[in-house]
Amino acid sequence: MSRKGNKRASSQTQAEVNRIIGWRSLYVHPIFGPLAYHTYEEDSNLCPQDGWAVVTSNGQIHTNASKMGAPEEWSYIFAHCLLHLGFGHFQQKKYQRELWNAACDCYIARFLADLKFGQPPQELQGLIQEVQALGINTRSEERIFEVFCERGQPEQLRPTGTAGMTPIDMIEVAKAKYYEVDWQDHFAKGLELAVADAVDIAGGVTPPPRDPDGRVMSEAQRARSWFITSYPLLGALAASFEIIEDQLLCHRMNIAVAAINMEQREIYINPRAGLTQEELRFVMAHELLHAGLRHDVRCEGRDFYLWNVACDYVVNGWLVEMGVGDLPHIGALYDPTLKGESAEAIYDLIVRDLRRYRKLSTLRGVGMGDMLSEPGWWHNSDGQSLDEFYRSCLSQGLLLHQEQERGYLSAGLIEEIRALGQPPVPWDVELAHWFDEHFPPLEQMRTYARVSRRQSSTPDIPRASWIAPPEDSHRTFGVLLDTSGSMDRTLLAKALGTIASYSIARDVAAVRVVFCDAATFDQGYMPAEEIAGNVKVRGRGGTILQPGIDLLEKAEDFPKNGPLLIITDGFCDRLSIKREHAFLLPVGRTLPFPPKGPVFNIR
Repeated sequence: MSRKGNKRASSQTQAEVNRIIGWRSLYVHPIFGPLAYHTYEEDSNLCPQDGWAVVTSNGQIHTNASKMGAPEEWSYIFAHCLLHLGFGHFQQKKYQRELWNAACDCYIARFLADLKFGQPPQELQGLIQEVQALGINTRSEERIFEVFCERGQPEQLRPTGTAGMTPIDMIEVAKAKYYEVDWQDHFAKGLELAVADAVDIAGGVTPPPRDPDGRVMSEAQRARSWFITSYPLLGALAASFEIIEDQLLCHRMNIAVAAINMEQREIYINPRAGLTQEELRFVMAHELLHAGLRHDVRCEGRDFYLWNVACDYVVNGWLVEMGVGDLPHIGALYDPTLKGESAEAIYDLIVRDLRRYRKLSTLRGVGMGDMLSEPGWWHNSDGQSLDEFYRSCLSQGLLLHQEQERGYLSAGLIEEIRALGQPPVPWDVELAHWFDEHFPPLEQMRTYARVSRRQSSTPDIPRASWIAPPEDSHRTFGVLLDTSGSMDRTLLAKALGTIASYSIARDVAAVRVVFCDAATFDQGYMPAEEIAGNVKVRGRGGTILQPGIDLLEKAEDFPKNGPLLIITDGFCDRLSIKREHAFLLPVGRTLPFPPKGPVFNIR
């Protein structure tokens, strides 16, 4: 990239950083915090090119991403937009909409000047002085609006709002049917909080930290707020989880320090643990990384508690290396000698010394994991959507953290986050690779036994002709279908359709099909193109697969090296298979024994 391109990218990044800093400053302000908590800021083409931002009646602030401004200027712009909502400026002024918008802008400019909040952009500086010089009463928007209706808007009072030379920075949109915010009520709460804090400061008392709704924040909530405002890597994840500090609930759930439920989006903190603010940050980052790195889903048949212990060693090592909070004084799983090891490698180390590692304590307690959600839940549609949300939060948090240079990150953590951002290989692609291994493509052969069609053009030069490869009776495989009552018909149809298409593409003329339930039904050889459409499923009783496997292994008309493809839901006994084979299982299901062949999970 050229120097000019680098400079442009750097300026865009700095503009975005300033805008984010300006937006976050409103969250911690007692007046604007309740309003900012219920609004949403995004880059949009609704804002004019020469403007800063516009606000809609449903609480969305659309900003101009290319606008360069200091953080104080963006704070002023965002406060201006929020005050349109808080003062109830979205009113029906059919014929004088531009004048009403200008009157509201002048009133807000006076309010922010009295509040001494932010810094107005260059085009809005001196607006209040111009209004006062014209002798206009700025006690209310209605008074200013009446003057503008009688005399018109003076030319020196342009622009007045945040949309540049466009006179409208308030955009009316349709009301939401199921969600409506009382903006004036939230603004009133903000004013009450500001007055209460002012009284505390006047009395020599430091005002306690509060959430956007005005409630005094606990130590755990303060730790969560720190991640949202100051640690972009985990900010989005922290905002999506609810903190539960209930001593009786933690006692009933046997939670000594902390635990997390990814399915319910809840983090449990035991108040009796007596953690400091720095220790709470460490514990909360620990639980959030469990969620973002999808440690519960990655268990994949391992012992869940031992897998939890292995993940704890990895996560705690990263947090100590990055300096996020302090290790809890009551102890945590941390071993400097395991630095750089993956959770899978540490798990393999643990299973070699179970007597020692069974006695270790996670943040929940001895012999219990601090990840409470069930891994199987994530395979339904709701679970997959939430799984993608967690991965996206951590991936985008990593980008924002690196762009803003907010602190050191471990190389191992960065590698894992980027690996999670890569989509998994689809099951049908893995199945196609299995077909390629066992059925390489047939190549046409050249022979001089048959004259080429072009031989007459060059009688003195012999030309070989192309012939099709000879038919190979051994080019086939066996399909064992679990037709028990627990098998899903949609799963069977999807699996058979995929097998048929891959068989045709790889010149497999016929496939040996066997149905297995309480008994075995041998369908014999079937043309590949008929498997998906004309097969008639028989049985639908219990699940006994071994007789079908024995039938194919002993069949004289089935090749000795022919591979087997077994389609089942996993509810079967241990199988003894002596030849190459693979399993097709629904996603989330596992076999009751360690498989020797590959397993493809159908989604």
